[in-house]
Amino acid sequence: MPSLRGASLLGVFVFLYLPMLVLMAYSFNTSPYGTHWDSLGGQWYRQLADDADLLDATRNSLLVATAAATMATVIGTLGAIGLRLYRLPGRVFFQGLLYVTLMSPEIVMGVSLLVLFILLRVPLGWPTLLLAHITFGLPFVAVTVLSRLQDFDHQLVEAARDLGAGELQAIQRVVLPLALPAVAAGWLLSFTLSLDDVVVSFFVTGPDFEVLPLRIYSMVRMGVKPEVNALATLLFGFSLILVSLSQKLRGRPA
Repeated sequence: MPSLRGASLLGVFVFLYLPMLVLMAYSFNTSPYGTHWDSLGGQWYRQLADDADLLDATRNSLLVATAAATMATVIGTLGAIGLRLYRLPGRVFFQGLLYVTLMSPEIVMGVSLLVLFILLRVPLGWPTLLLAHITFGLPFVAVTVLSRLQDFDHQLVEAARDLGAGELQAIQRVVLPLALPAVAAGWLLSFTLSLDDVVVSFFVTGPDFEVLPLRIYSMVRMGVKPEVNALATLLFGFSLILVSLSQKLRGRPA
């Protein structure tokens, strides 16, 4: 029954995106209260641009997300190449650990990292937040690159070696160009996850370093303000662009 399947699919998308559409509509509502509609306007977006604390939190989030995504991409790509191209002992076990990390609740990761930092006597702040974001972004990069290399032909590396290329040179000139779309997609995915993370950041950041998701959380604790609607709309649009670009780089329709 095509009509029933179409209606079910439509219902799922309405359930997922209707709250976001309402939020975006109310971000242009000039009324300071979210209980009634007044008129269209962009005053809350202008007010966001004048909020110094919010801009500082945004810069902190972009800095952490960029650094964490870059480091996670480097480590995750090297790990994926090692797991796919070399017959390492325990390869299946370590590959399974990647999926376990993906499926673990964020609160478990946040608490465990907090305990680790306390045991190591590492003060909470920018370094601990960066390490935590690298930790939960790394498996996403590794799995993305592994999926790209799933059908990789090992004879290409052997041919490069026969033509005089060293091992590192063969990886650099043969493997990495083929894996580049997945590497870029992994970076974008890791960046998006880092930028939007609340749970892990709540446990591992210090009082002197505030990131945007935690700033938003503190803003909504006393009620949803119109500035929050505007900020959430911008974040949703930015995240949607990054995820769509990531899927495009992986060769899938967004």
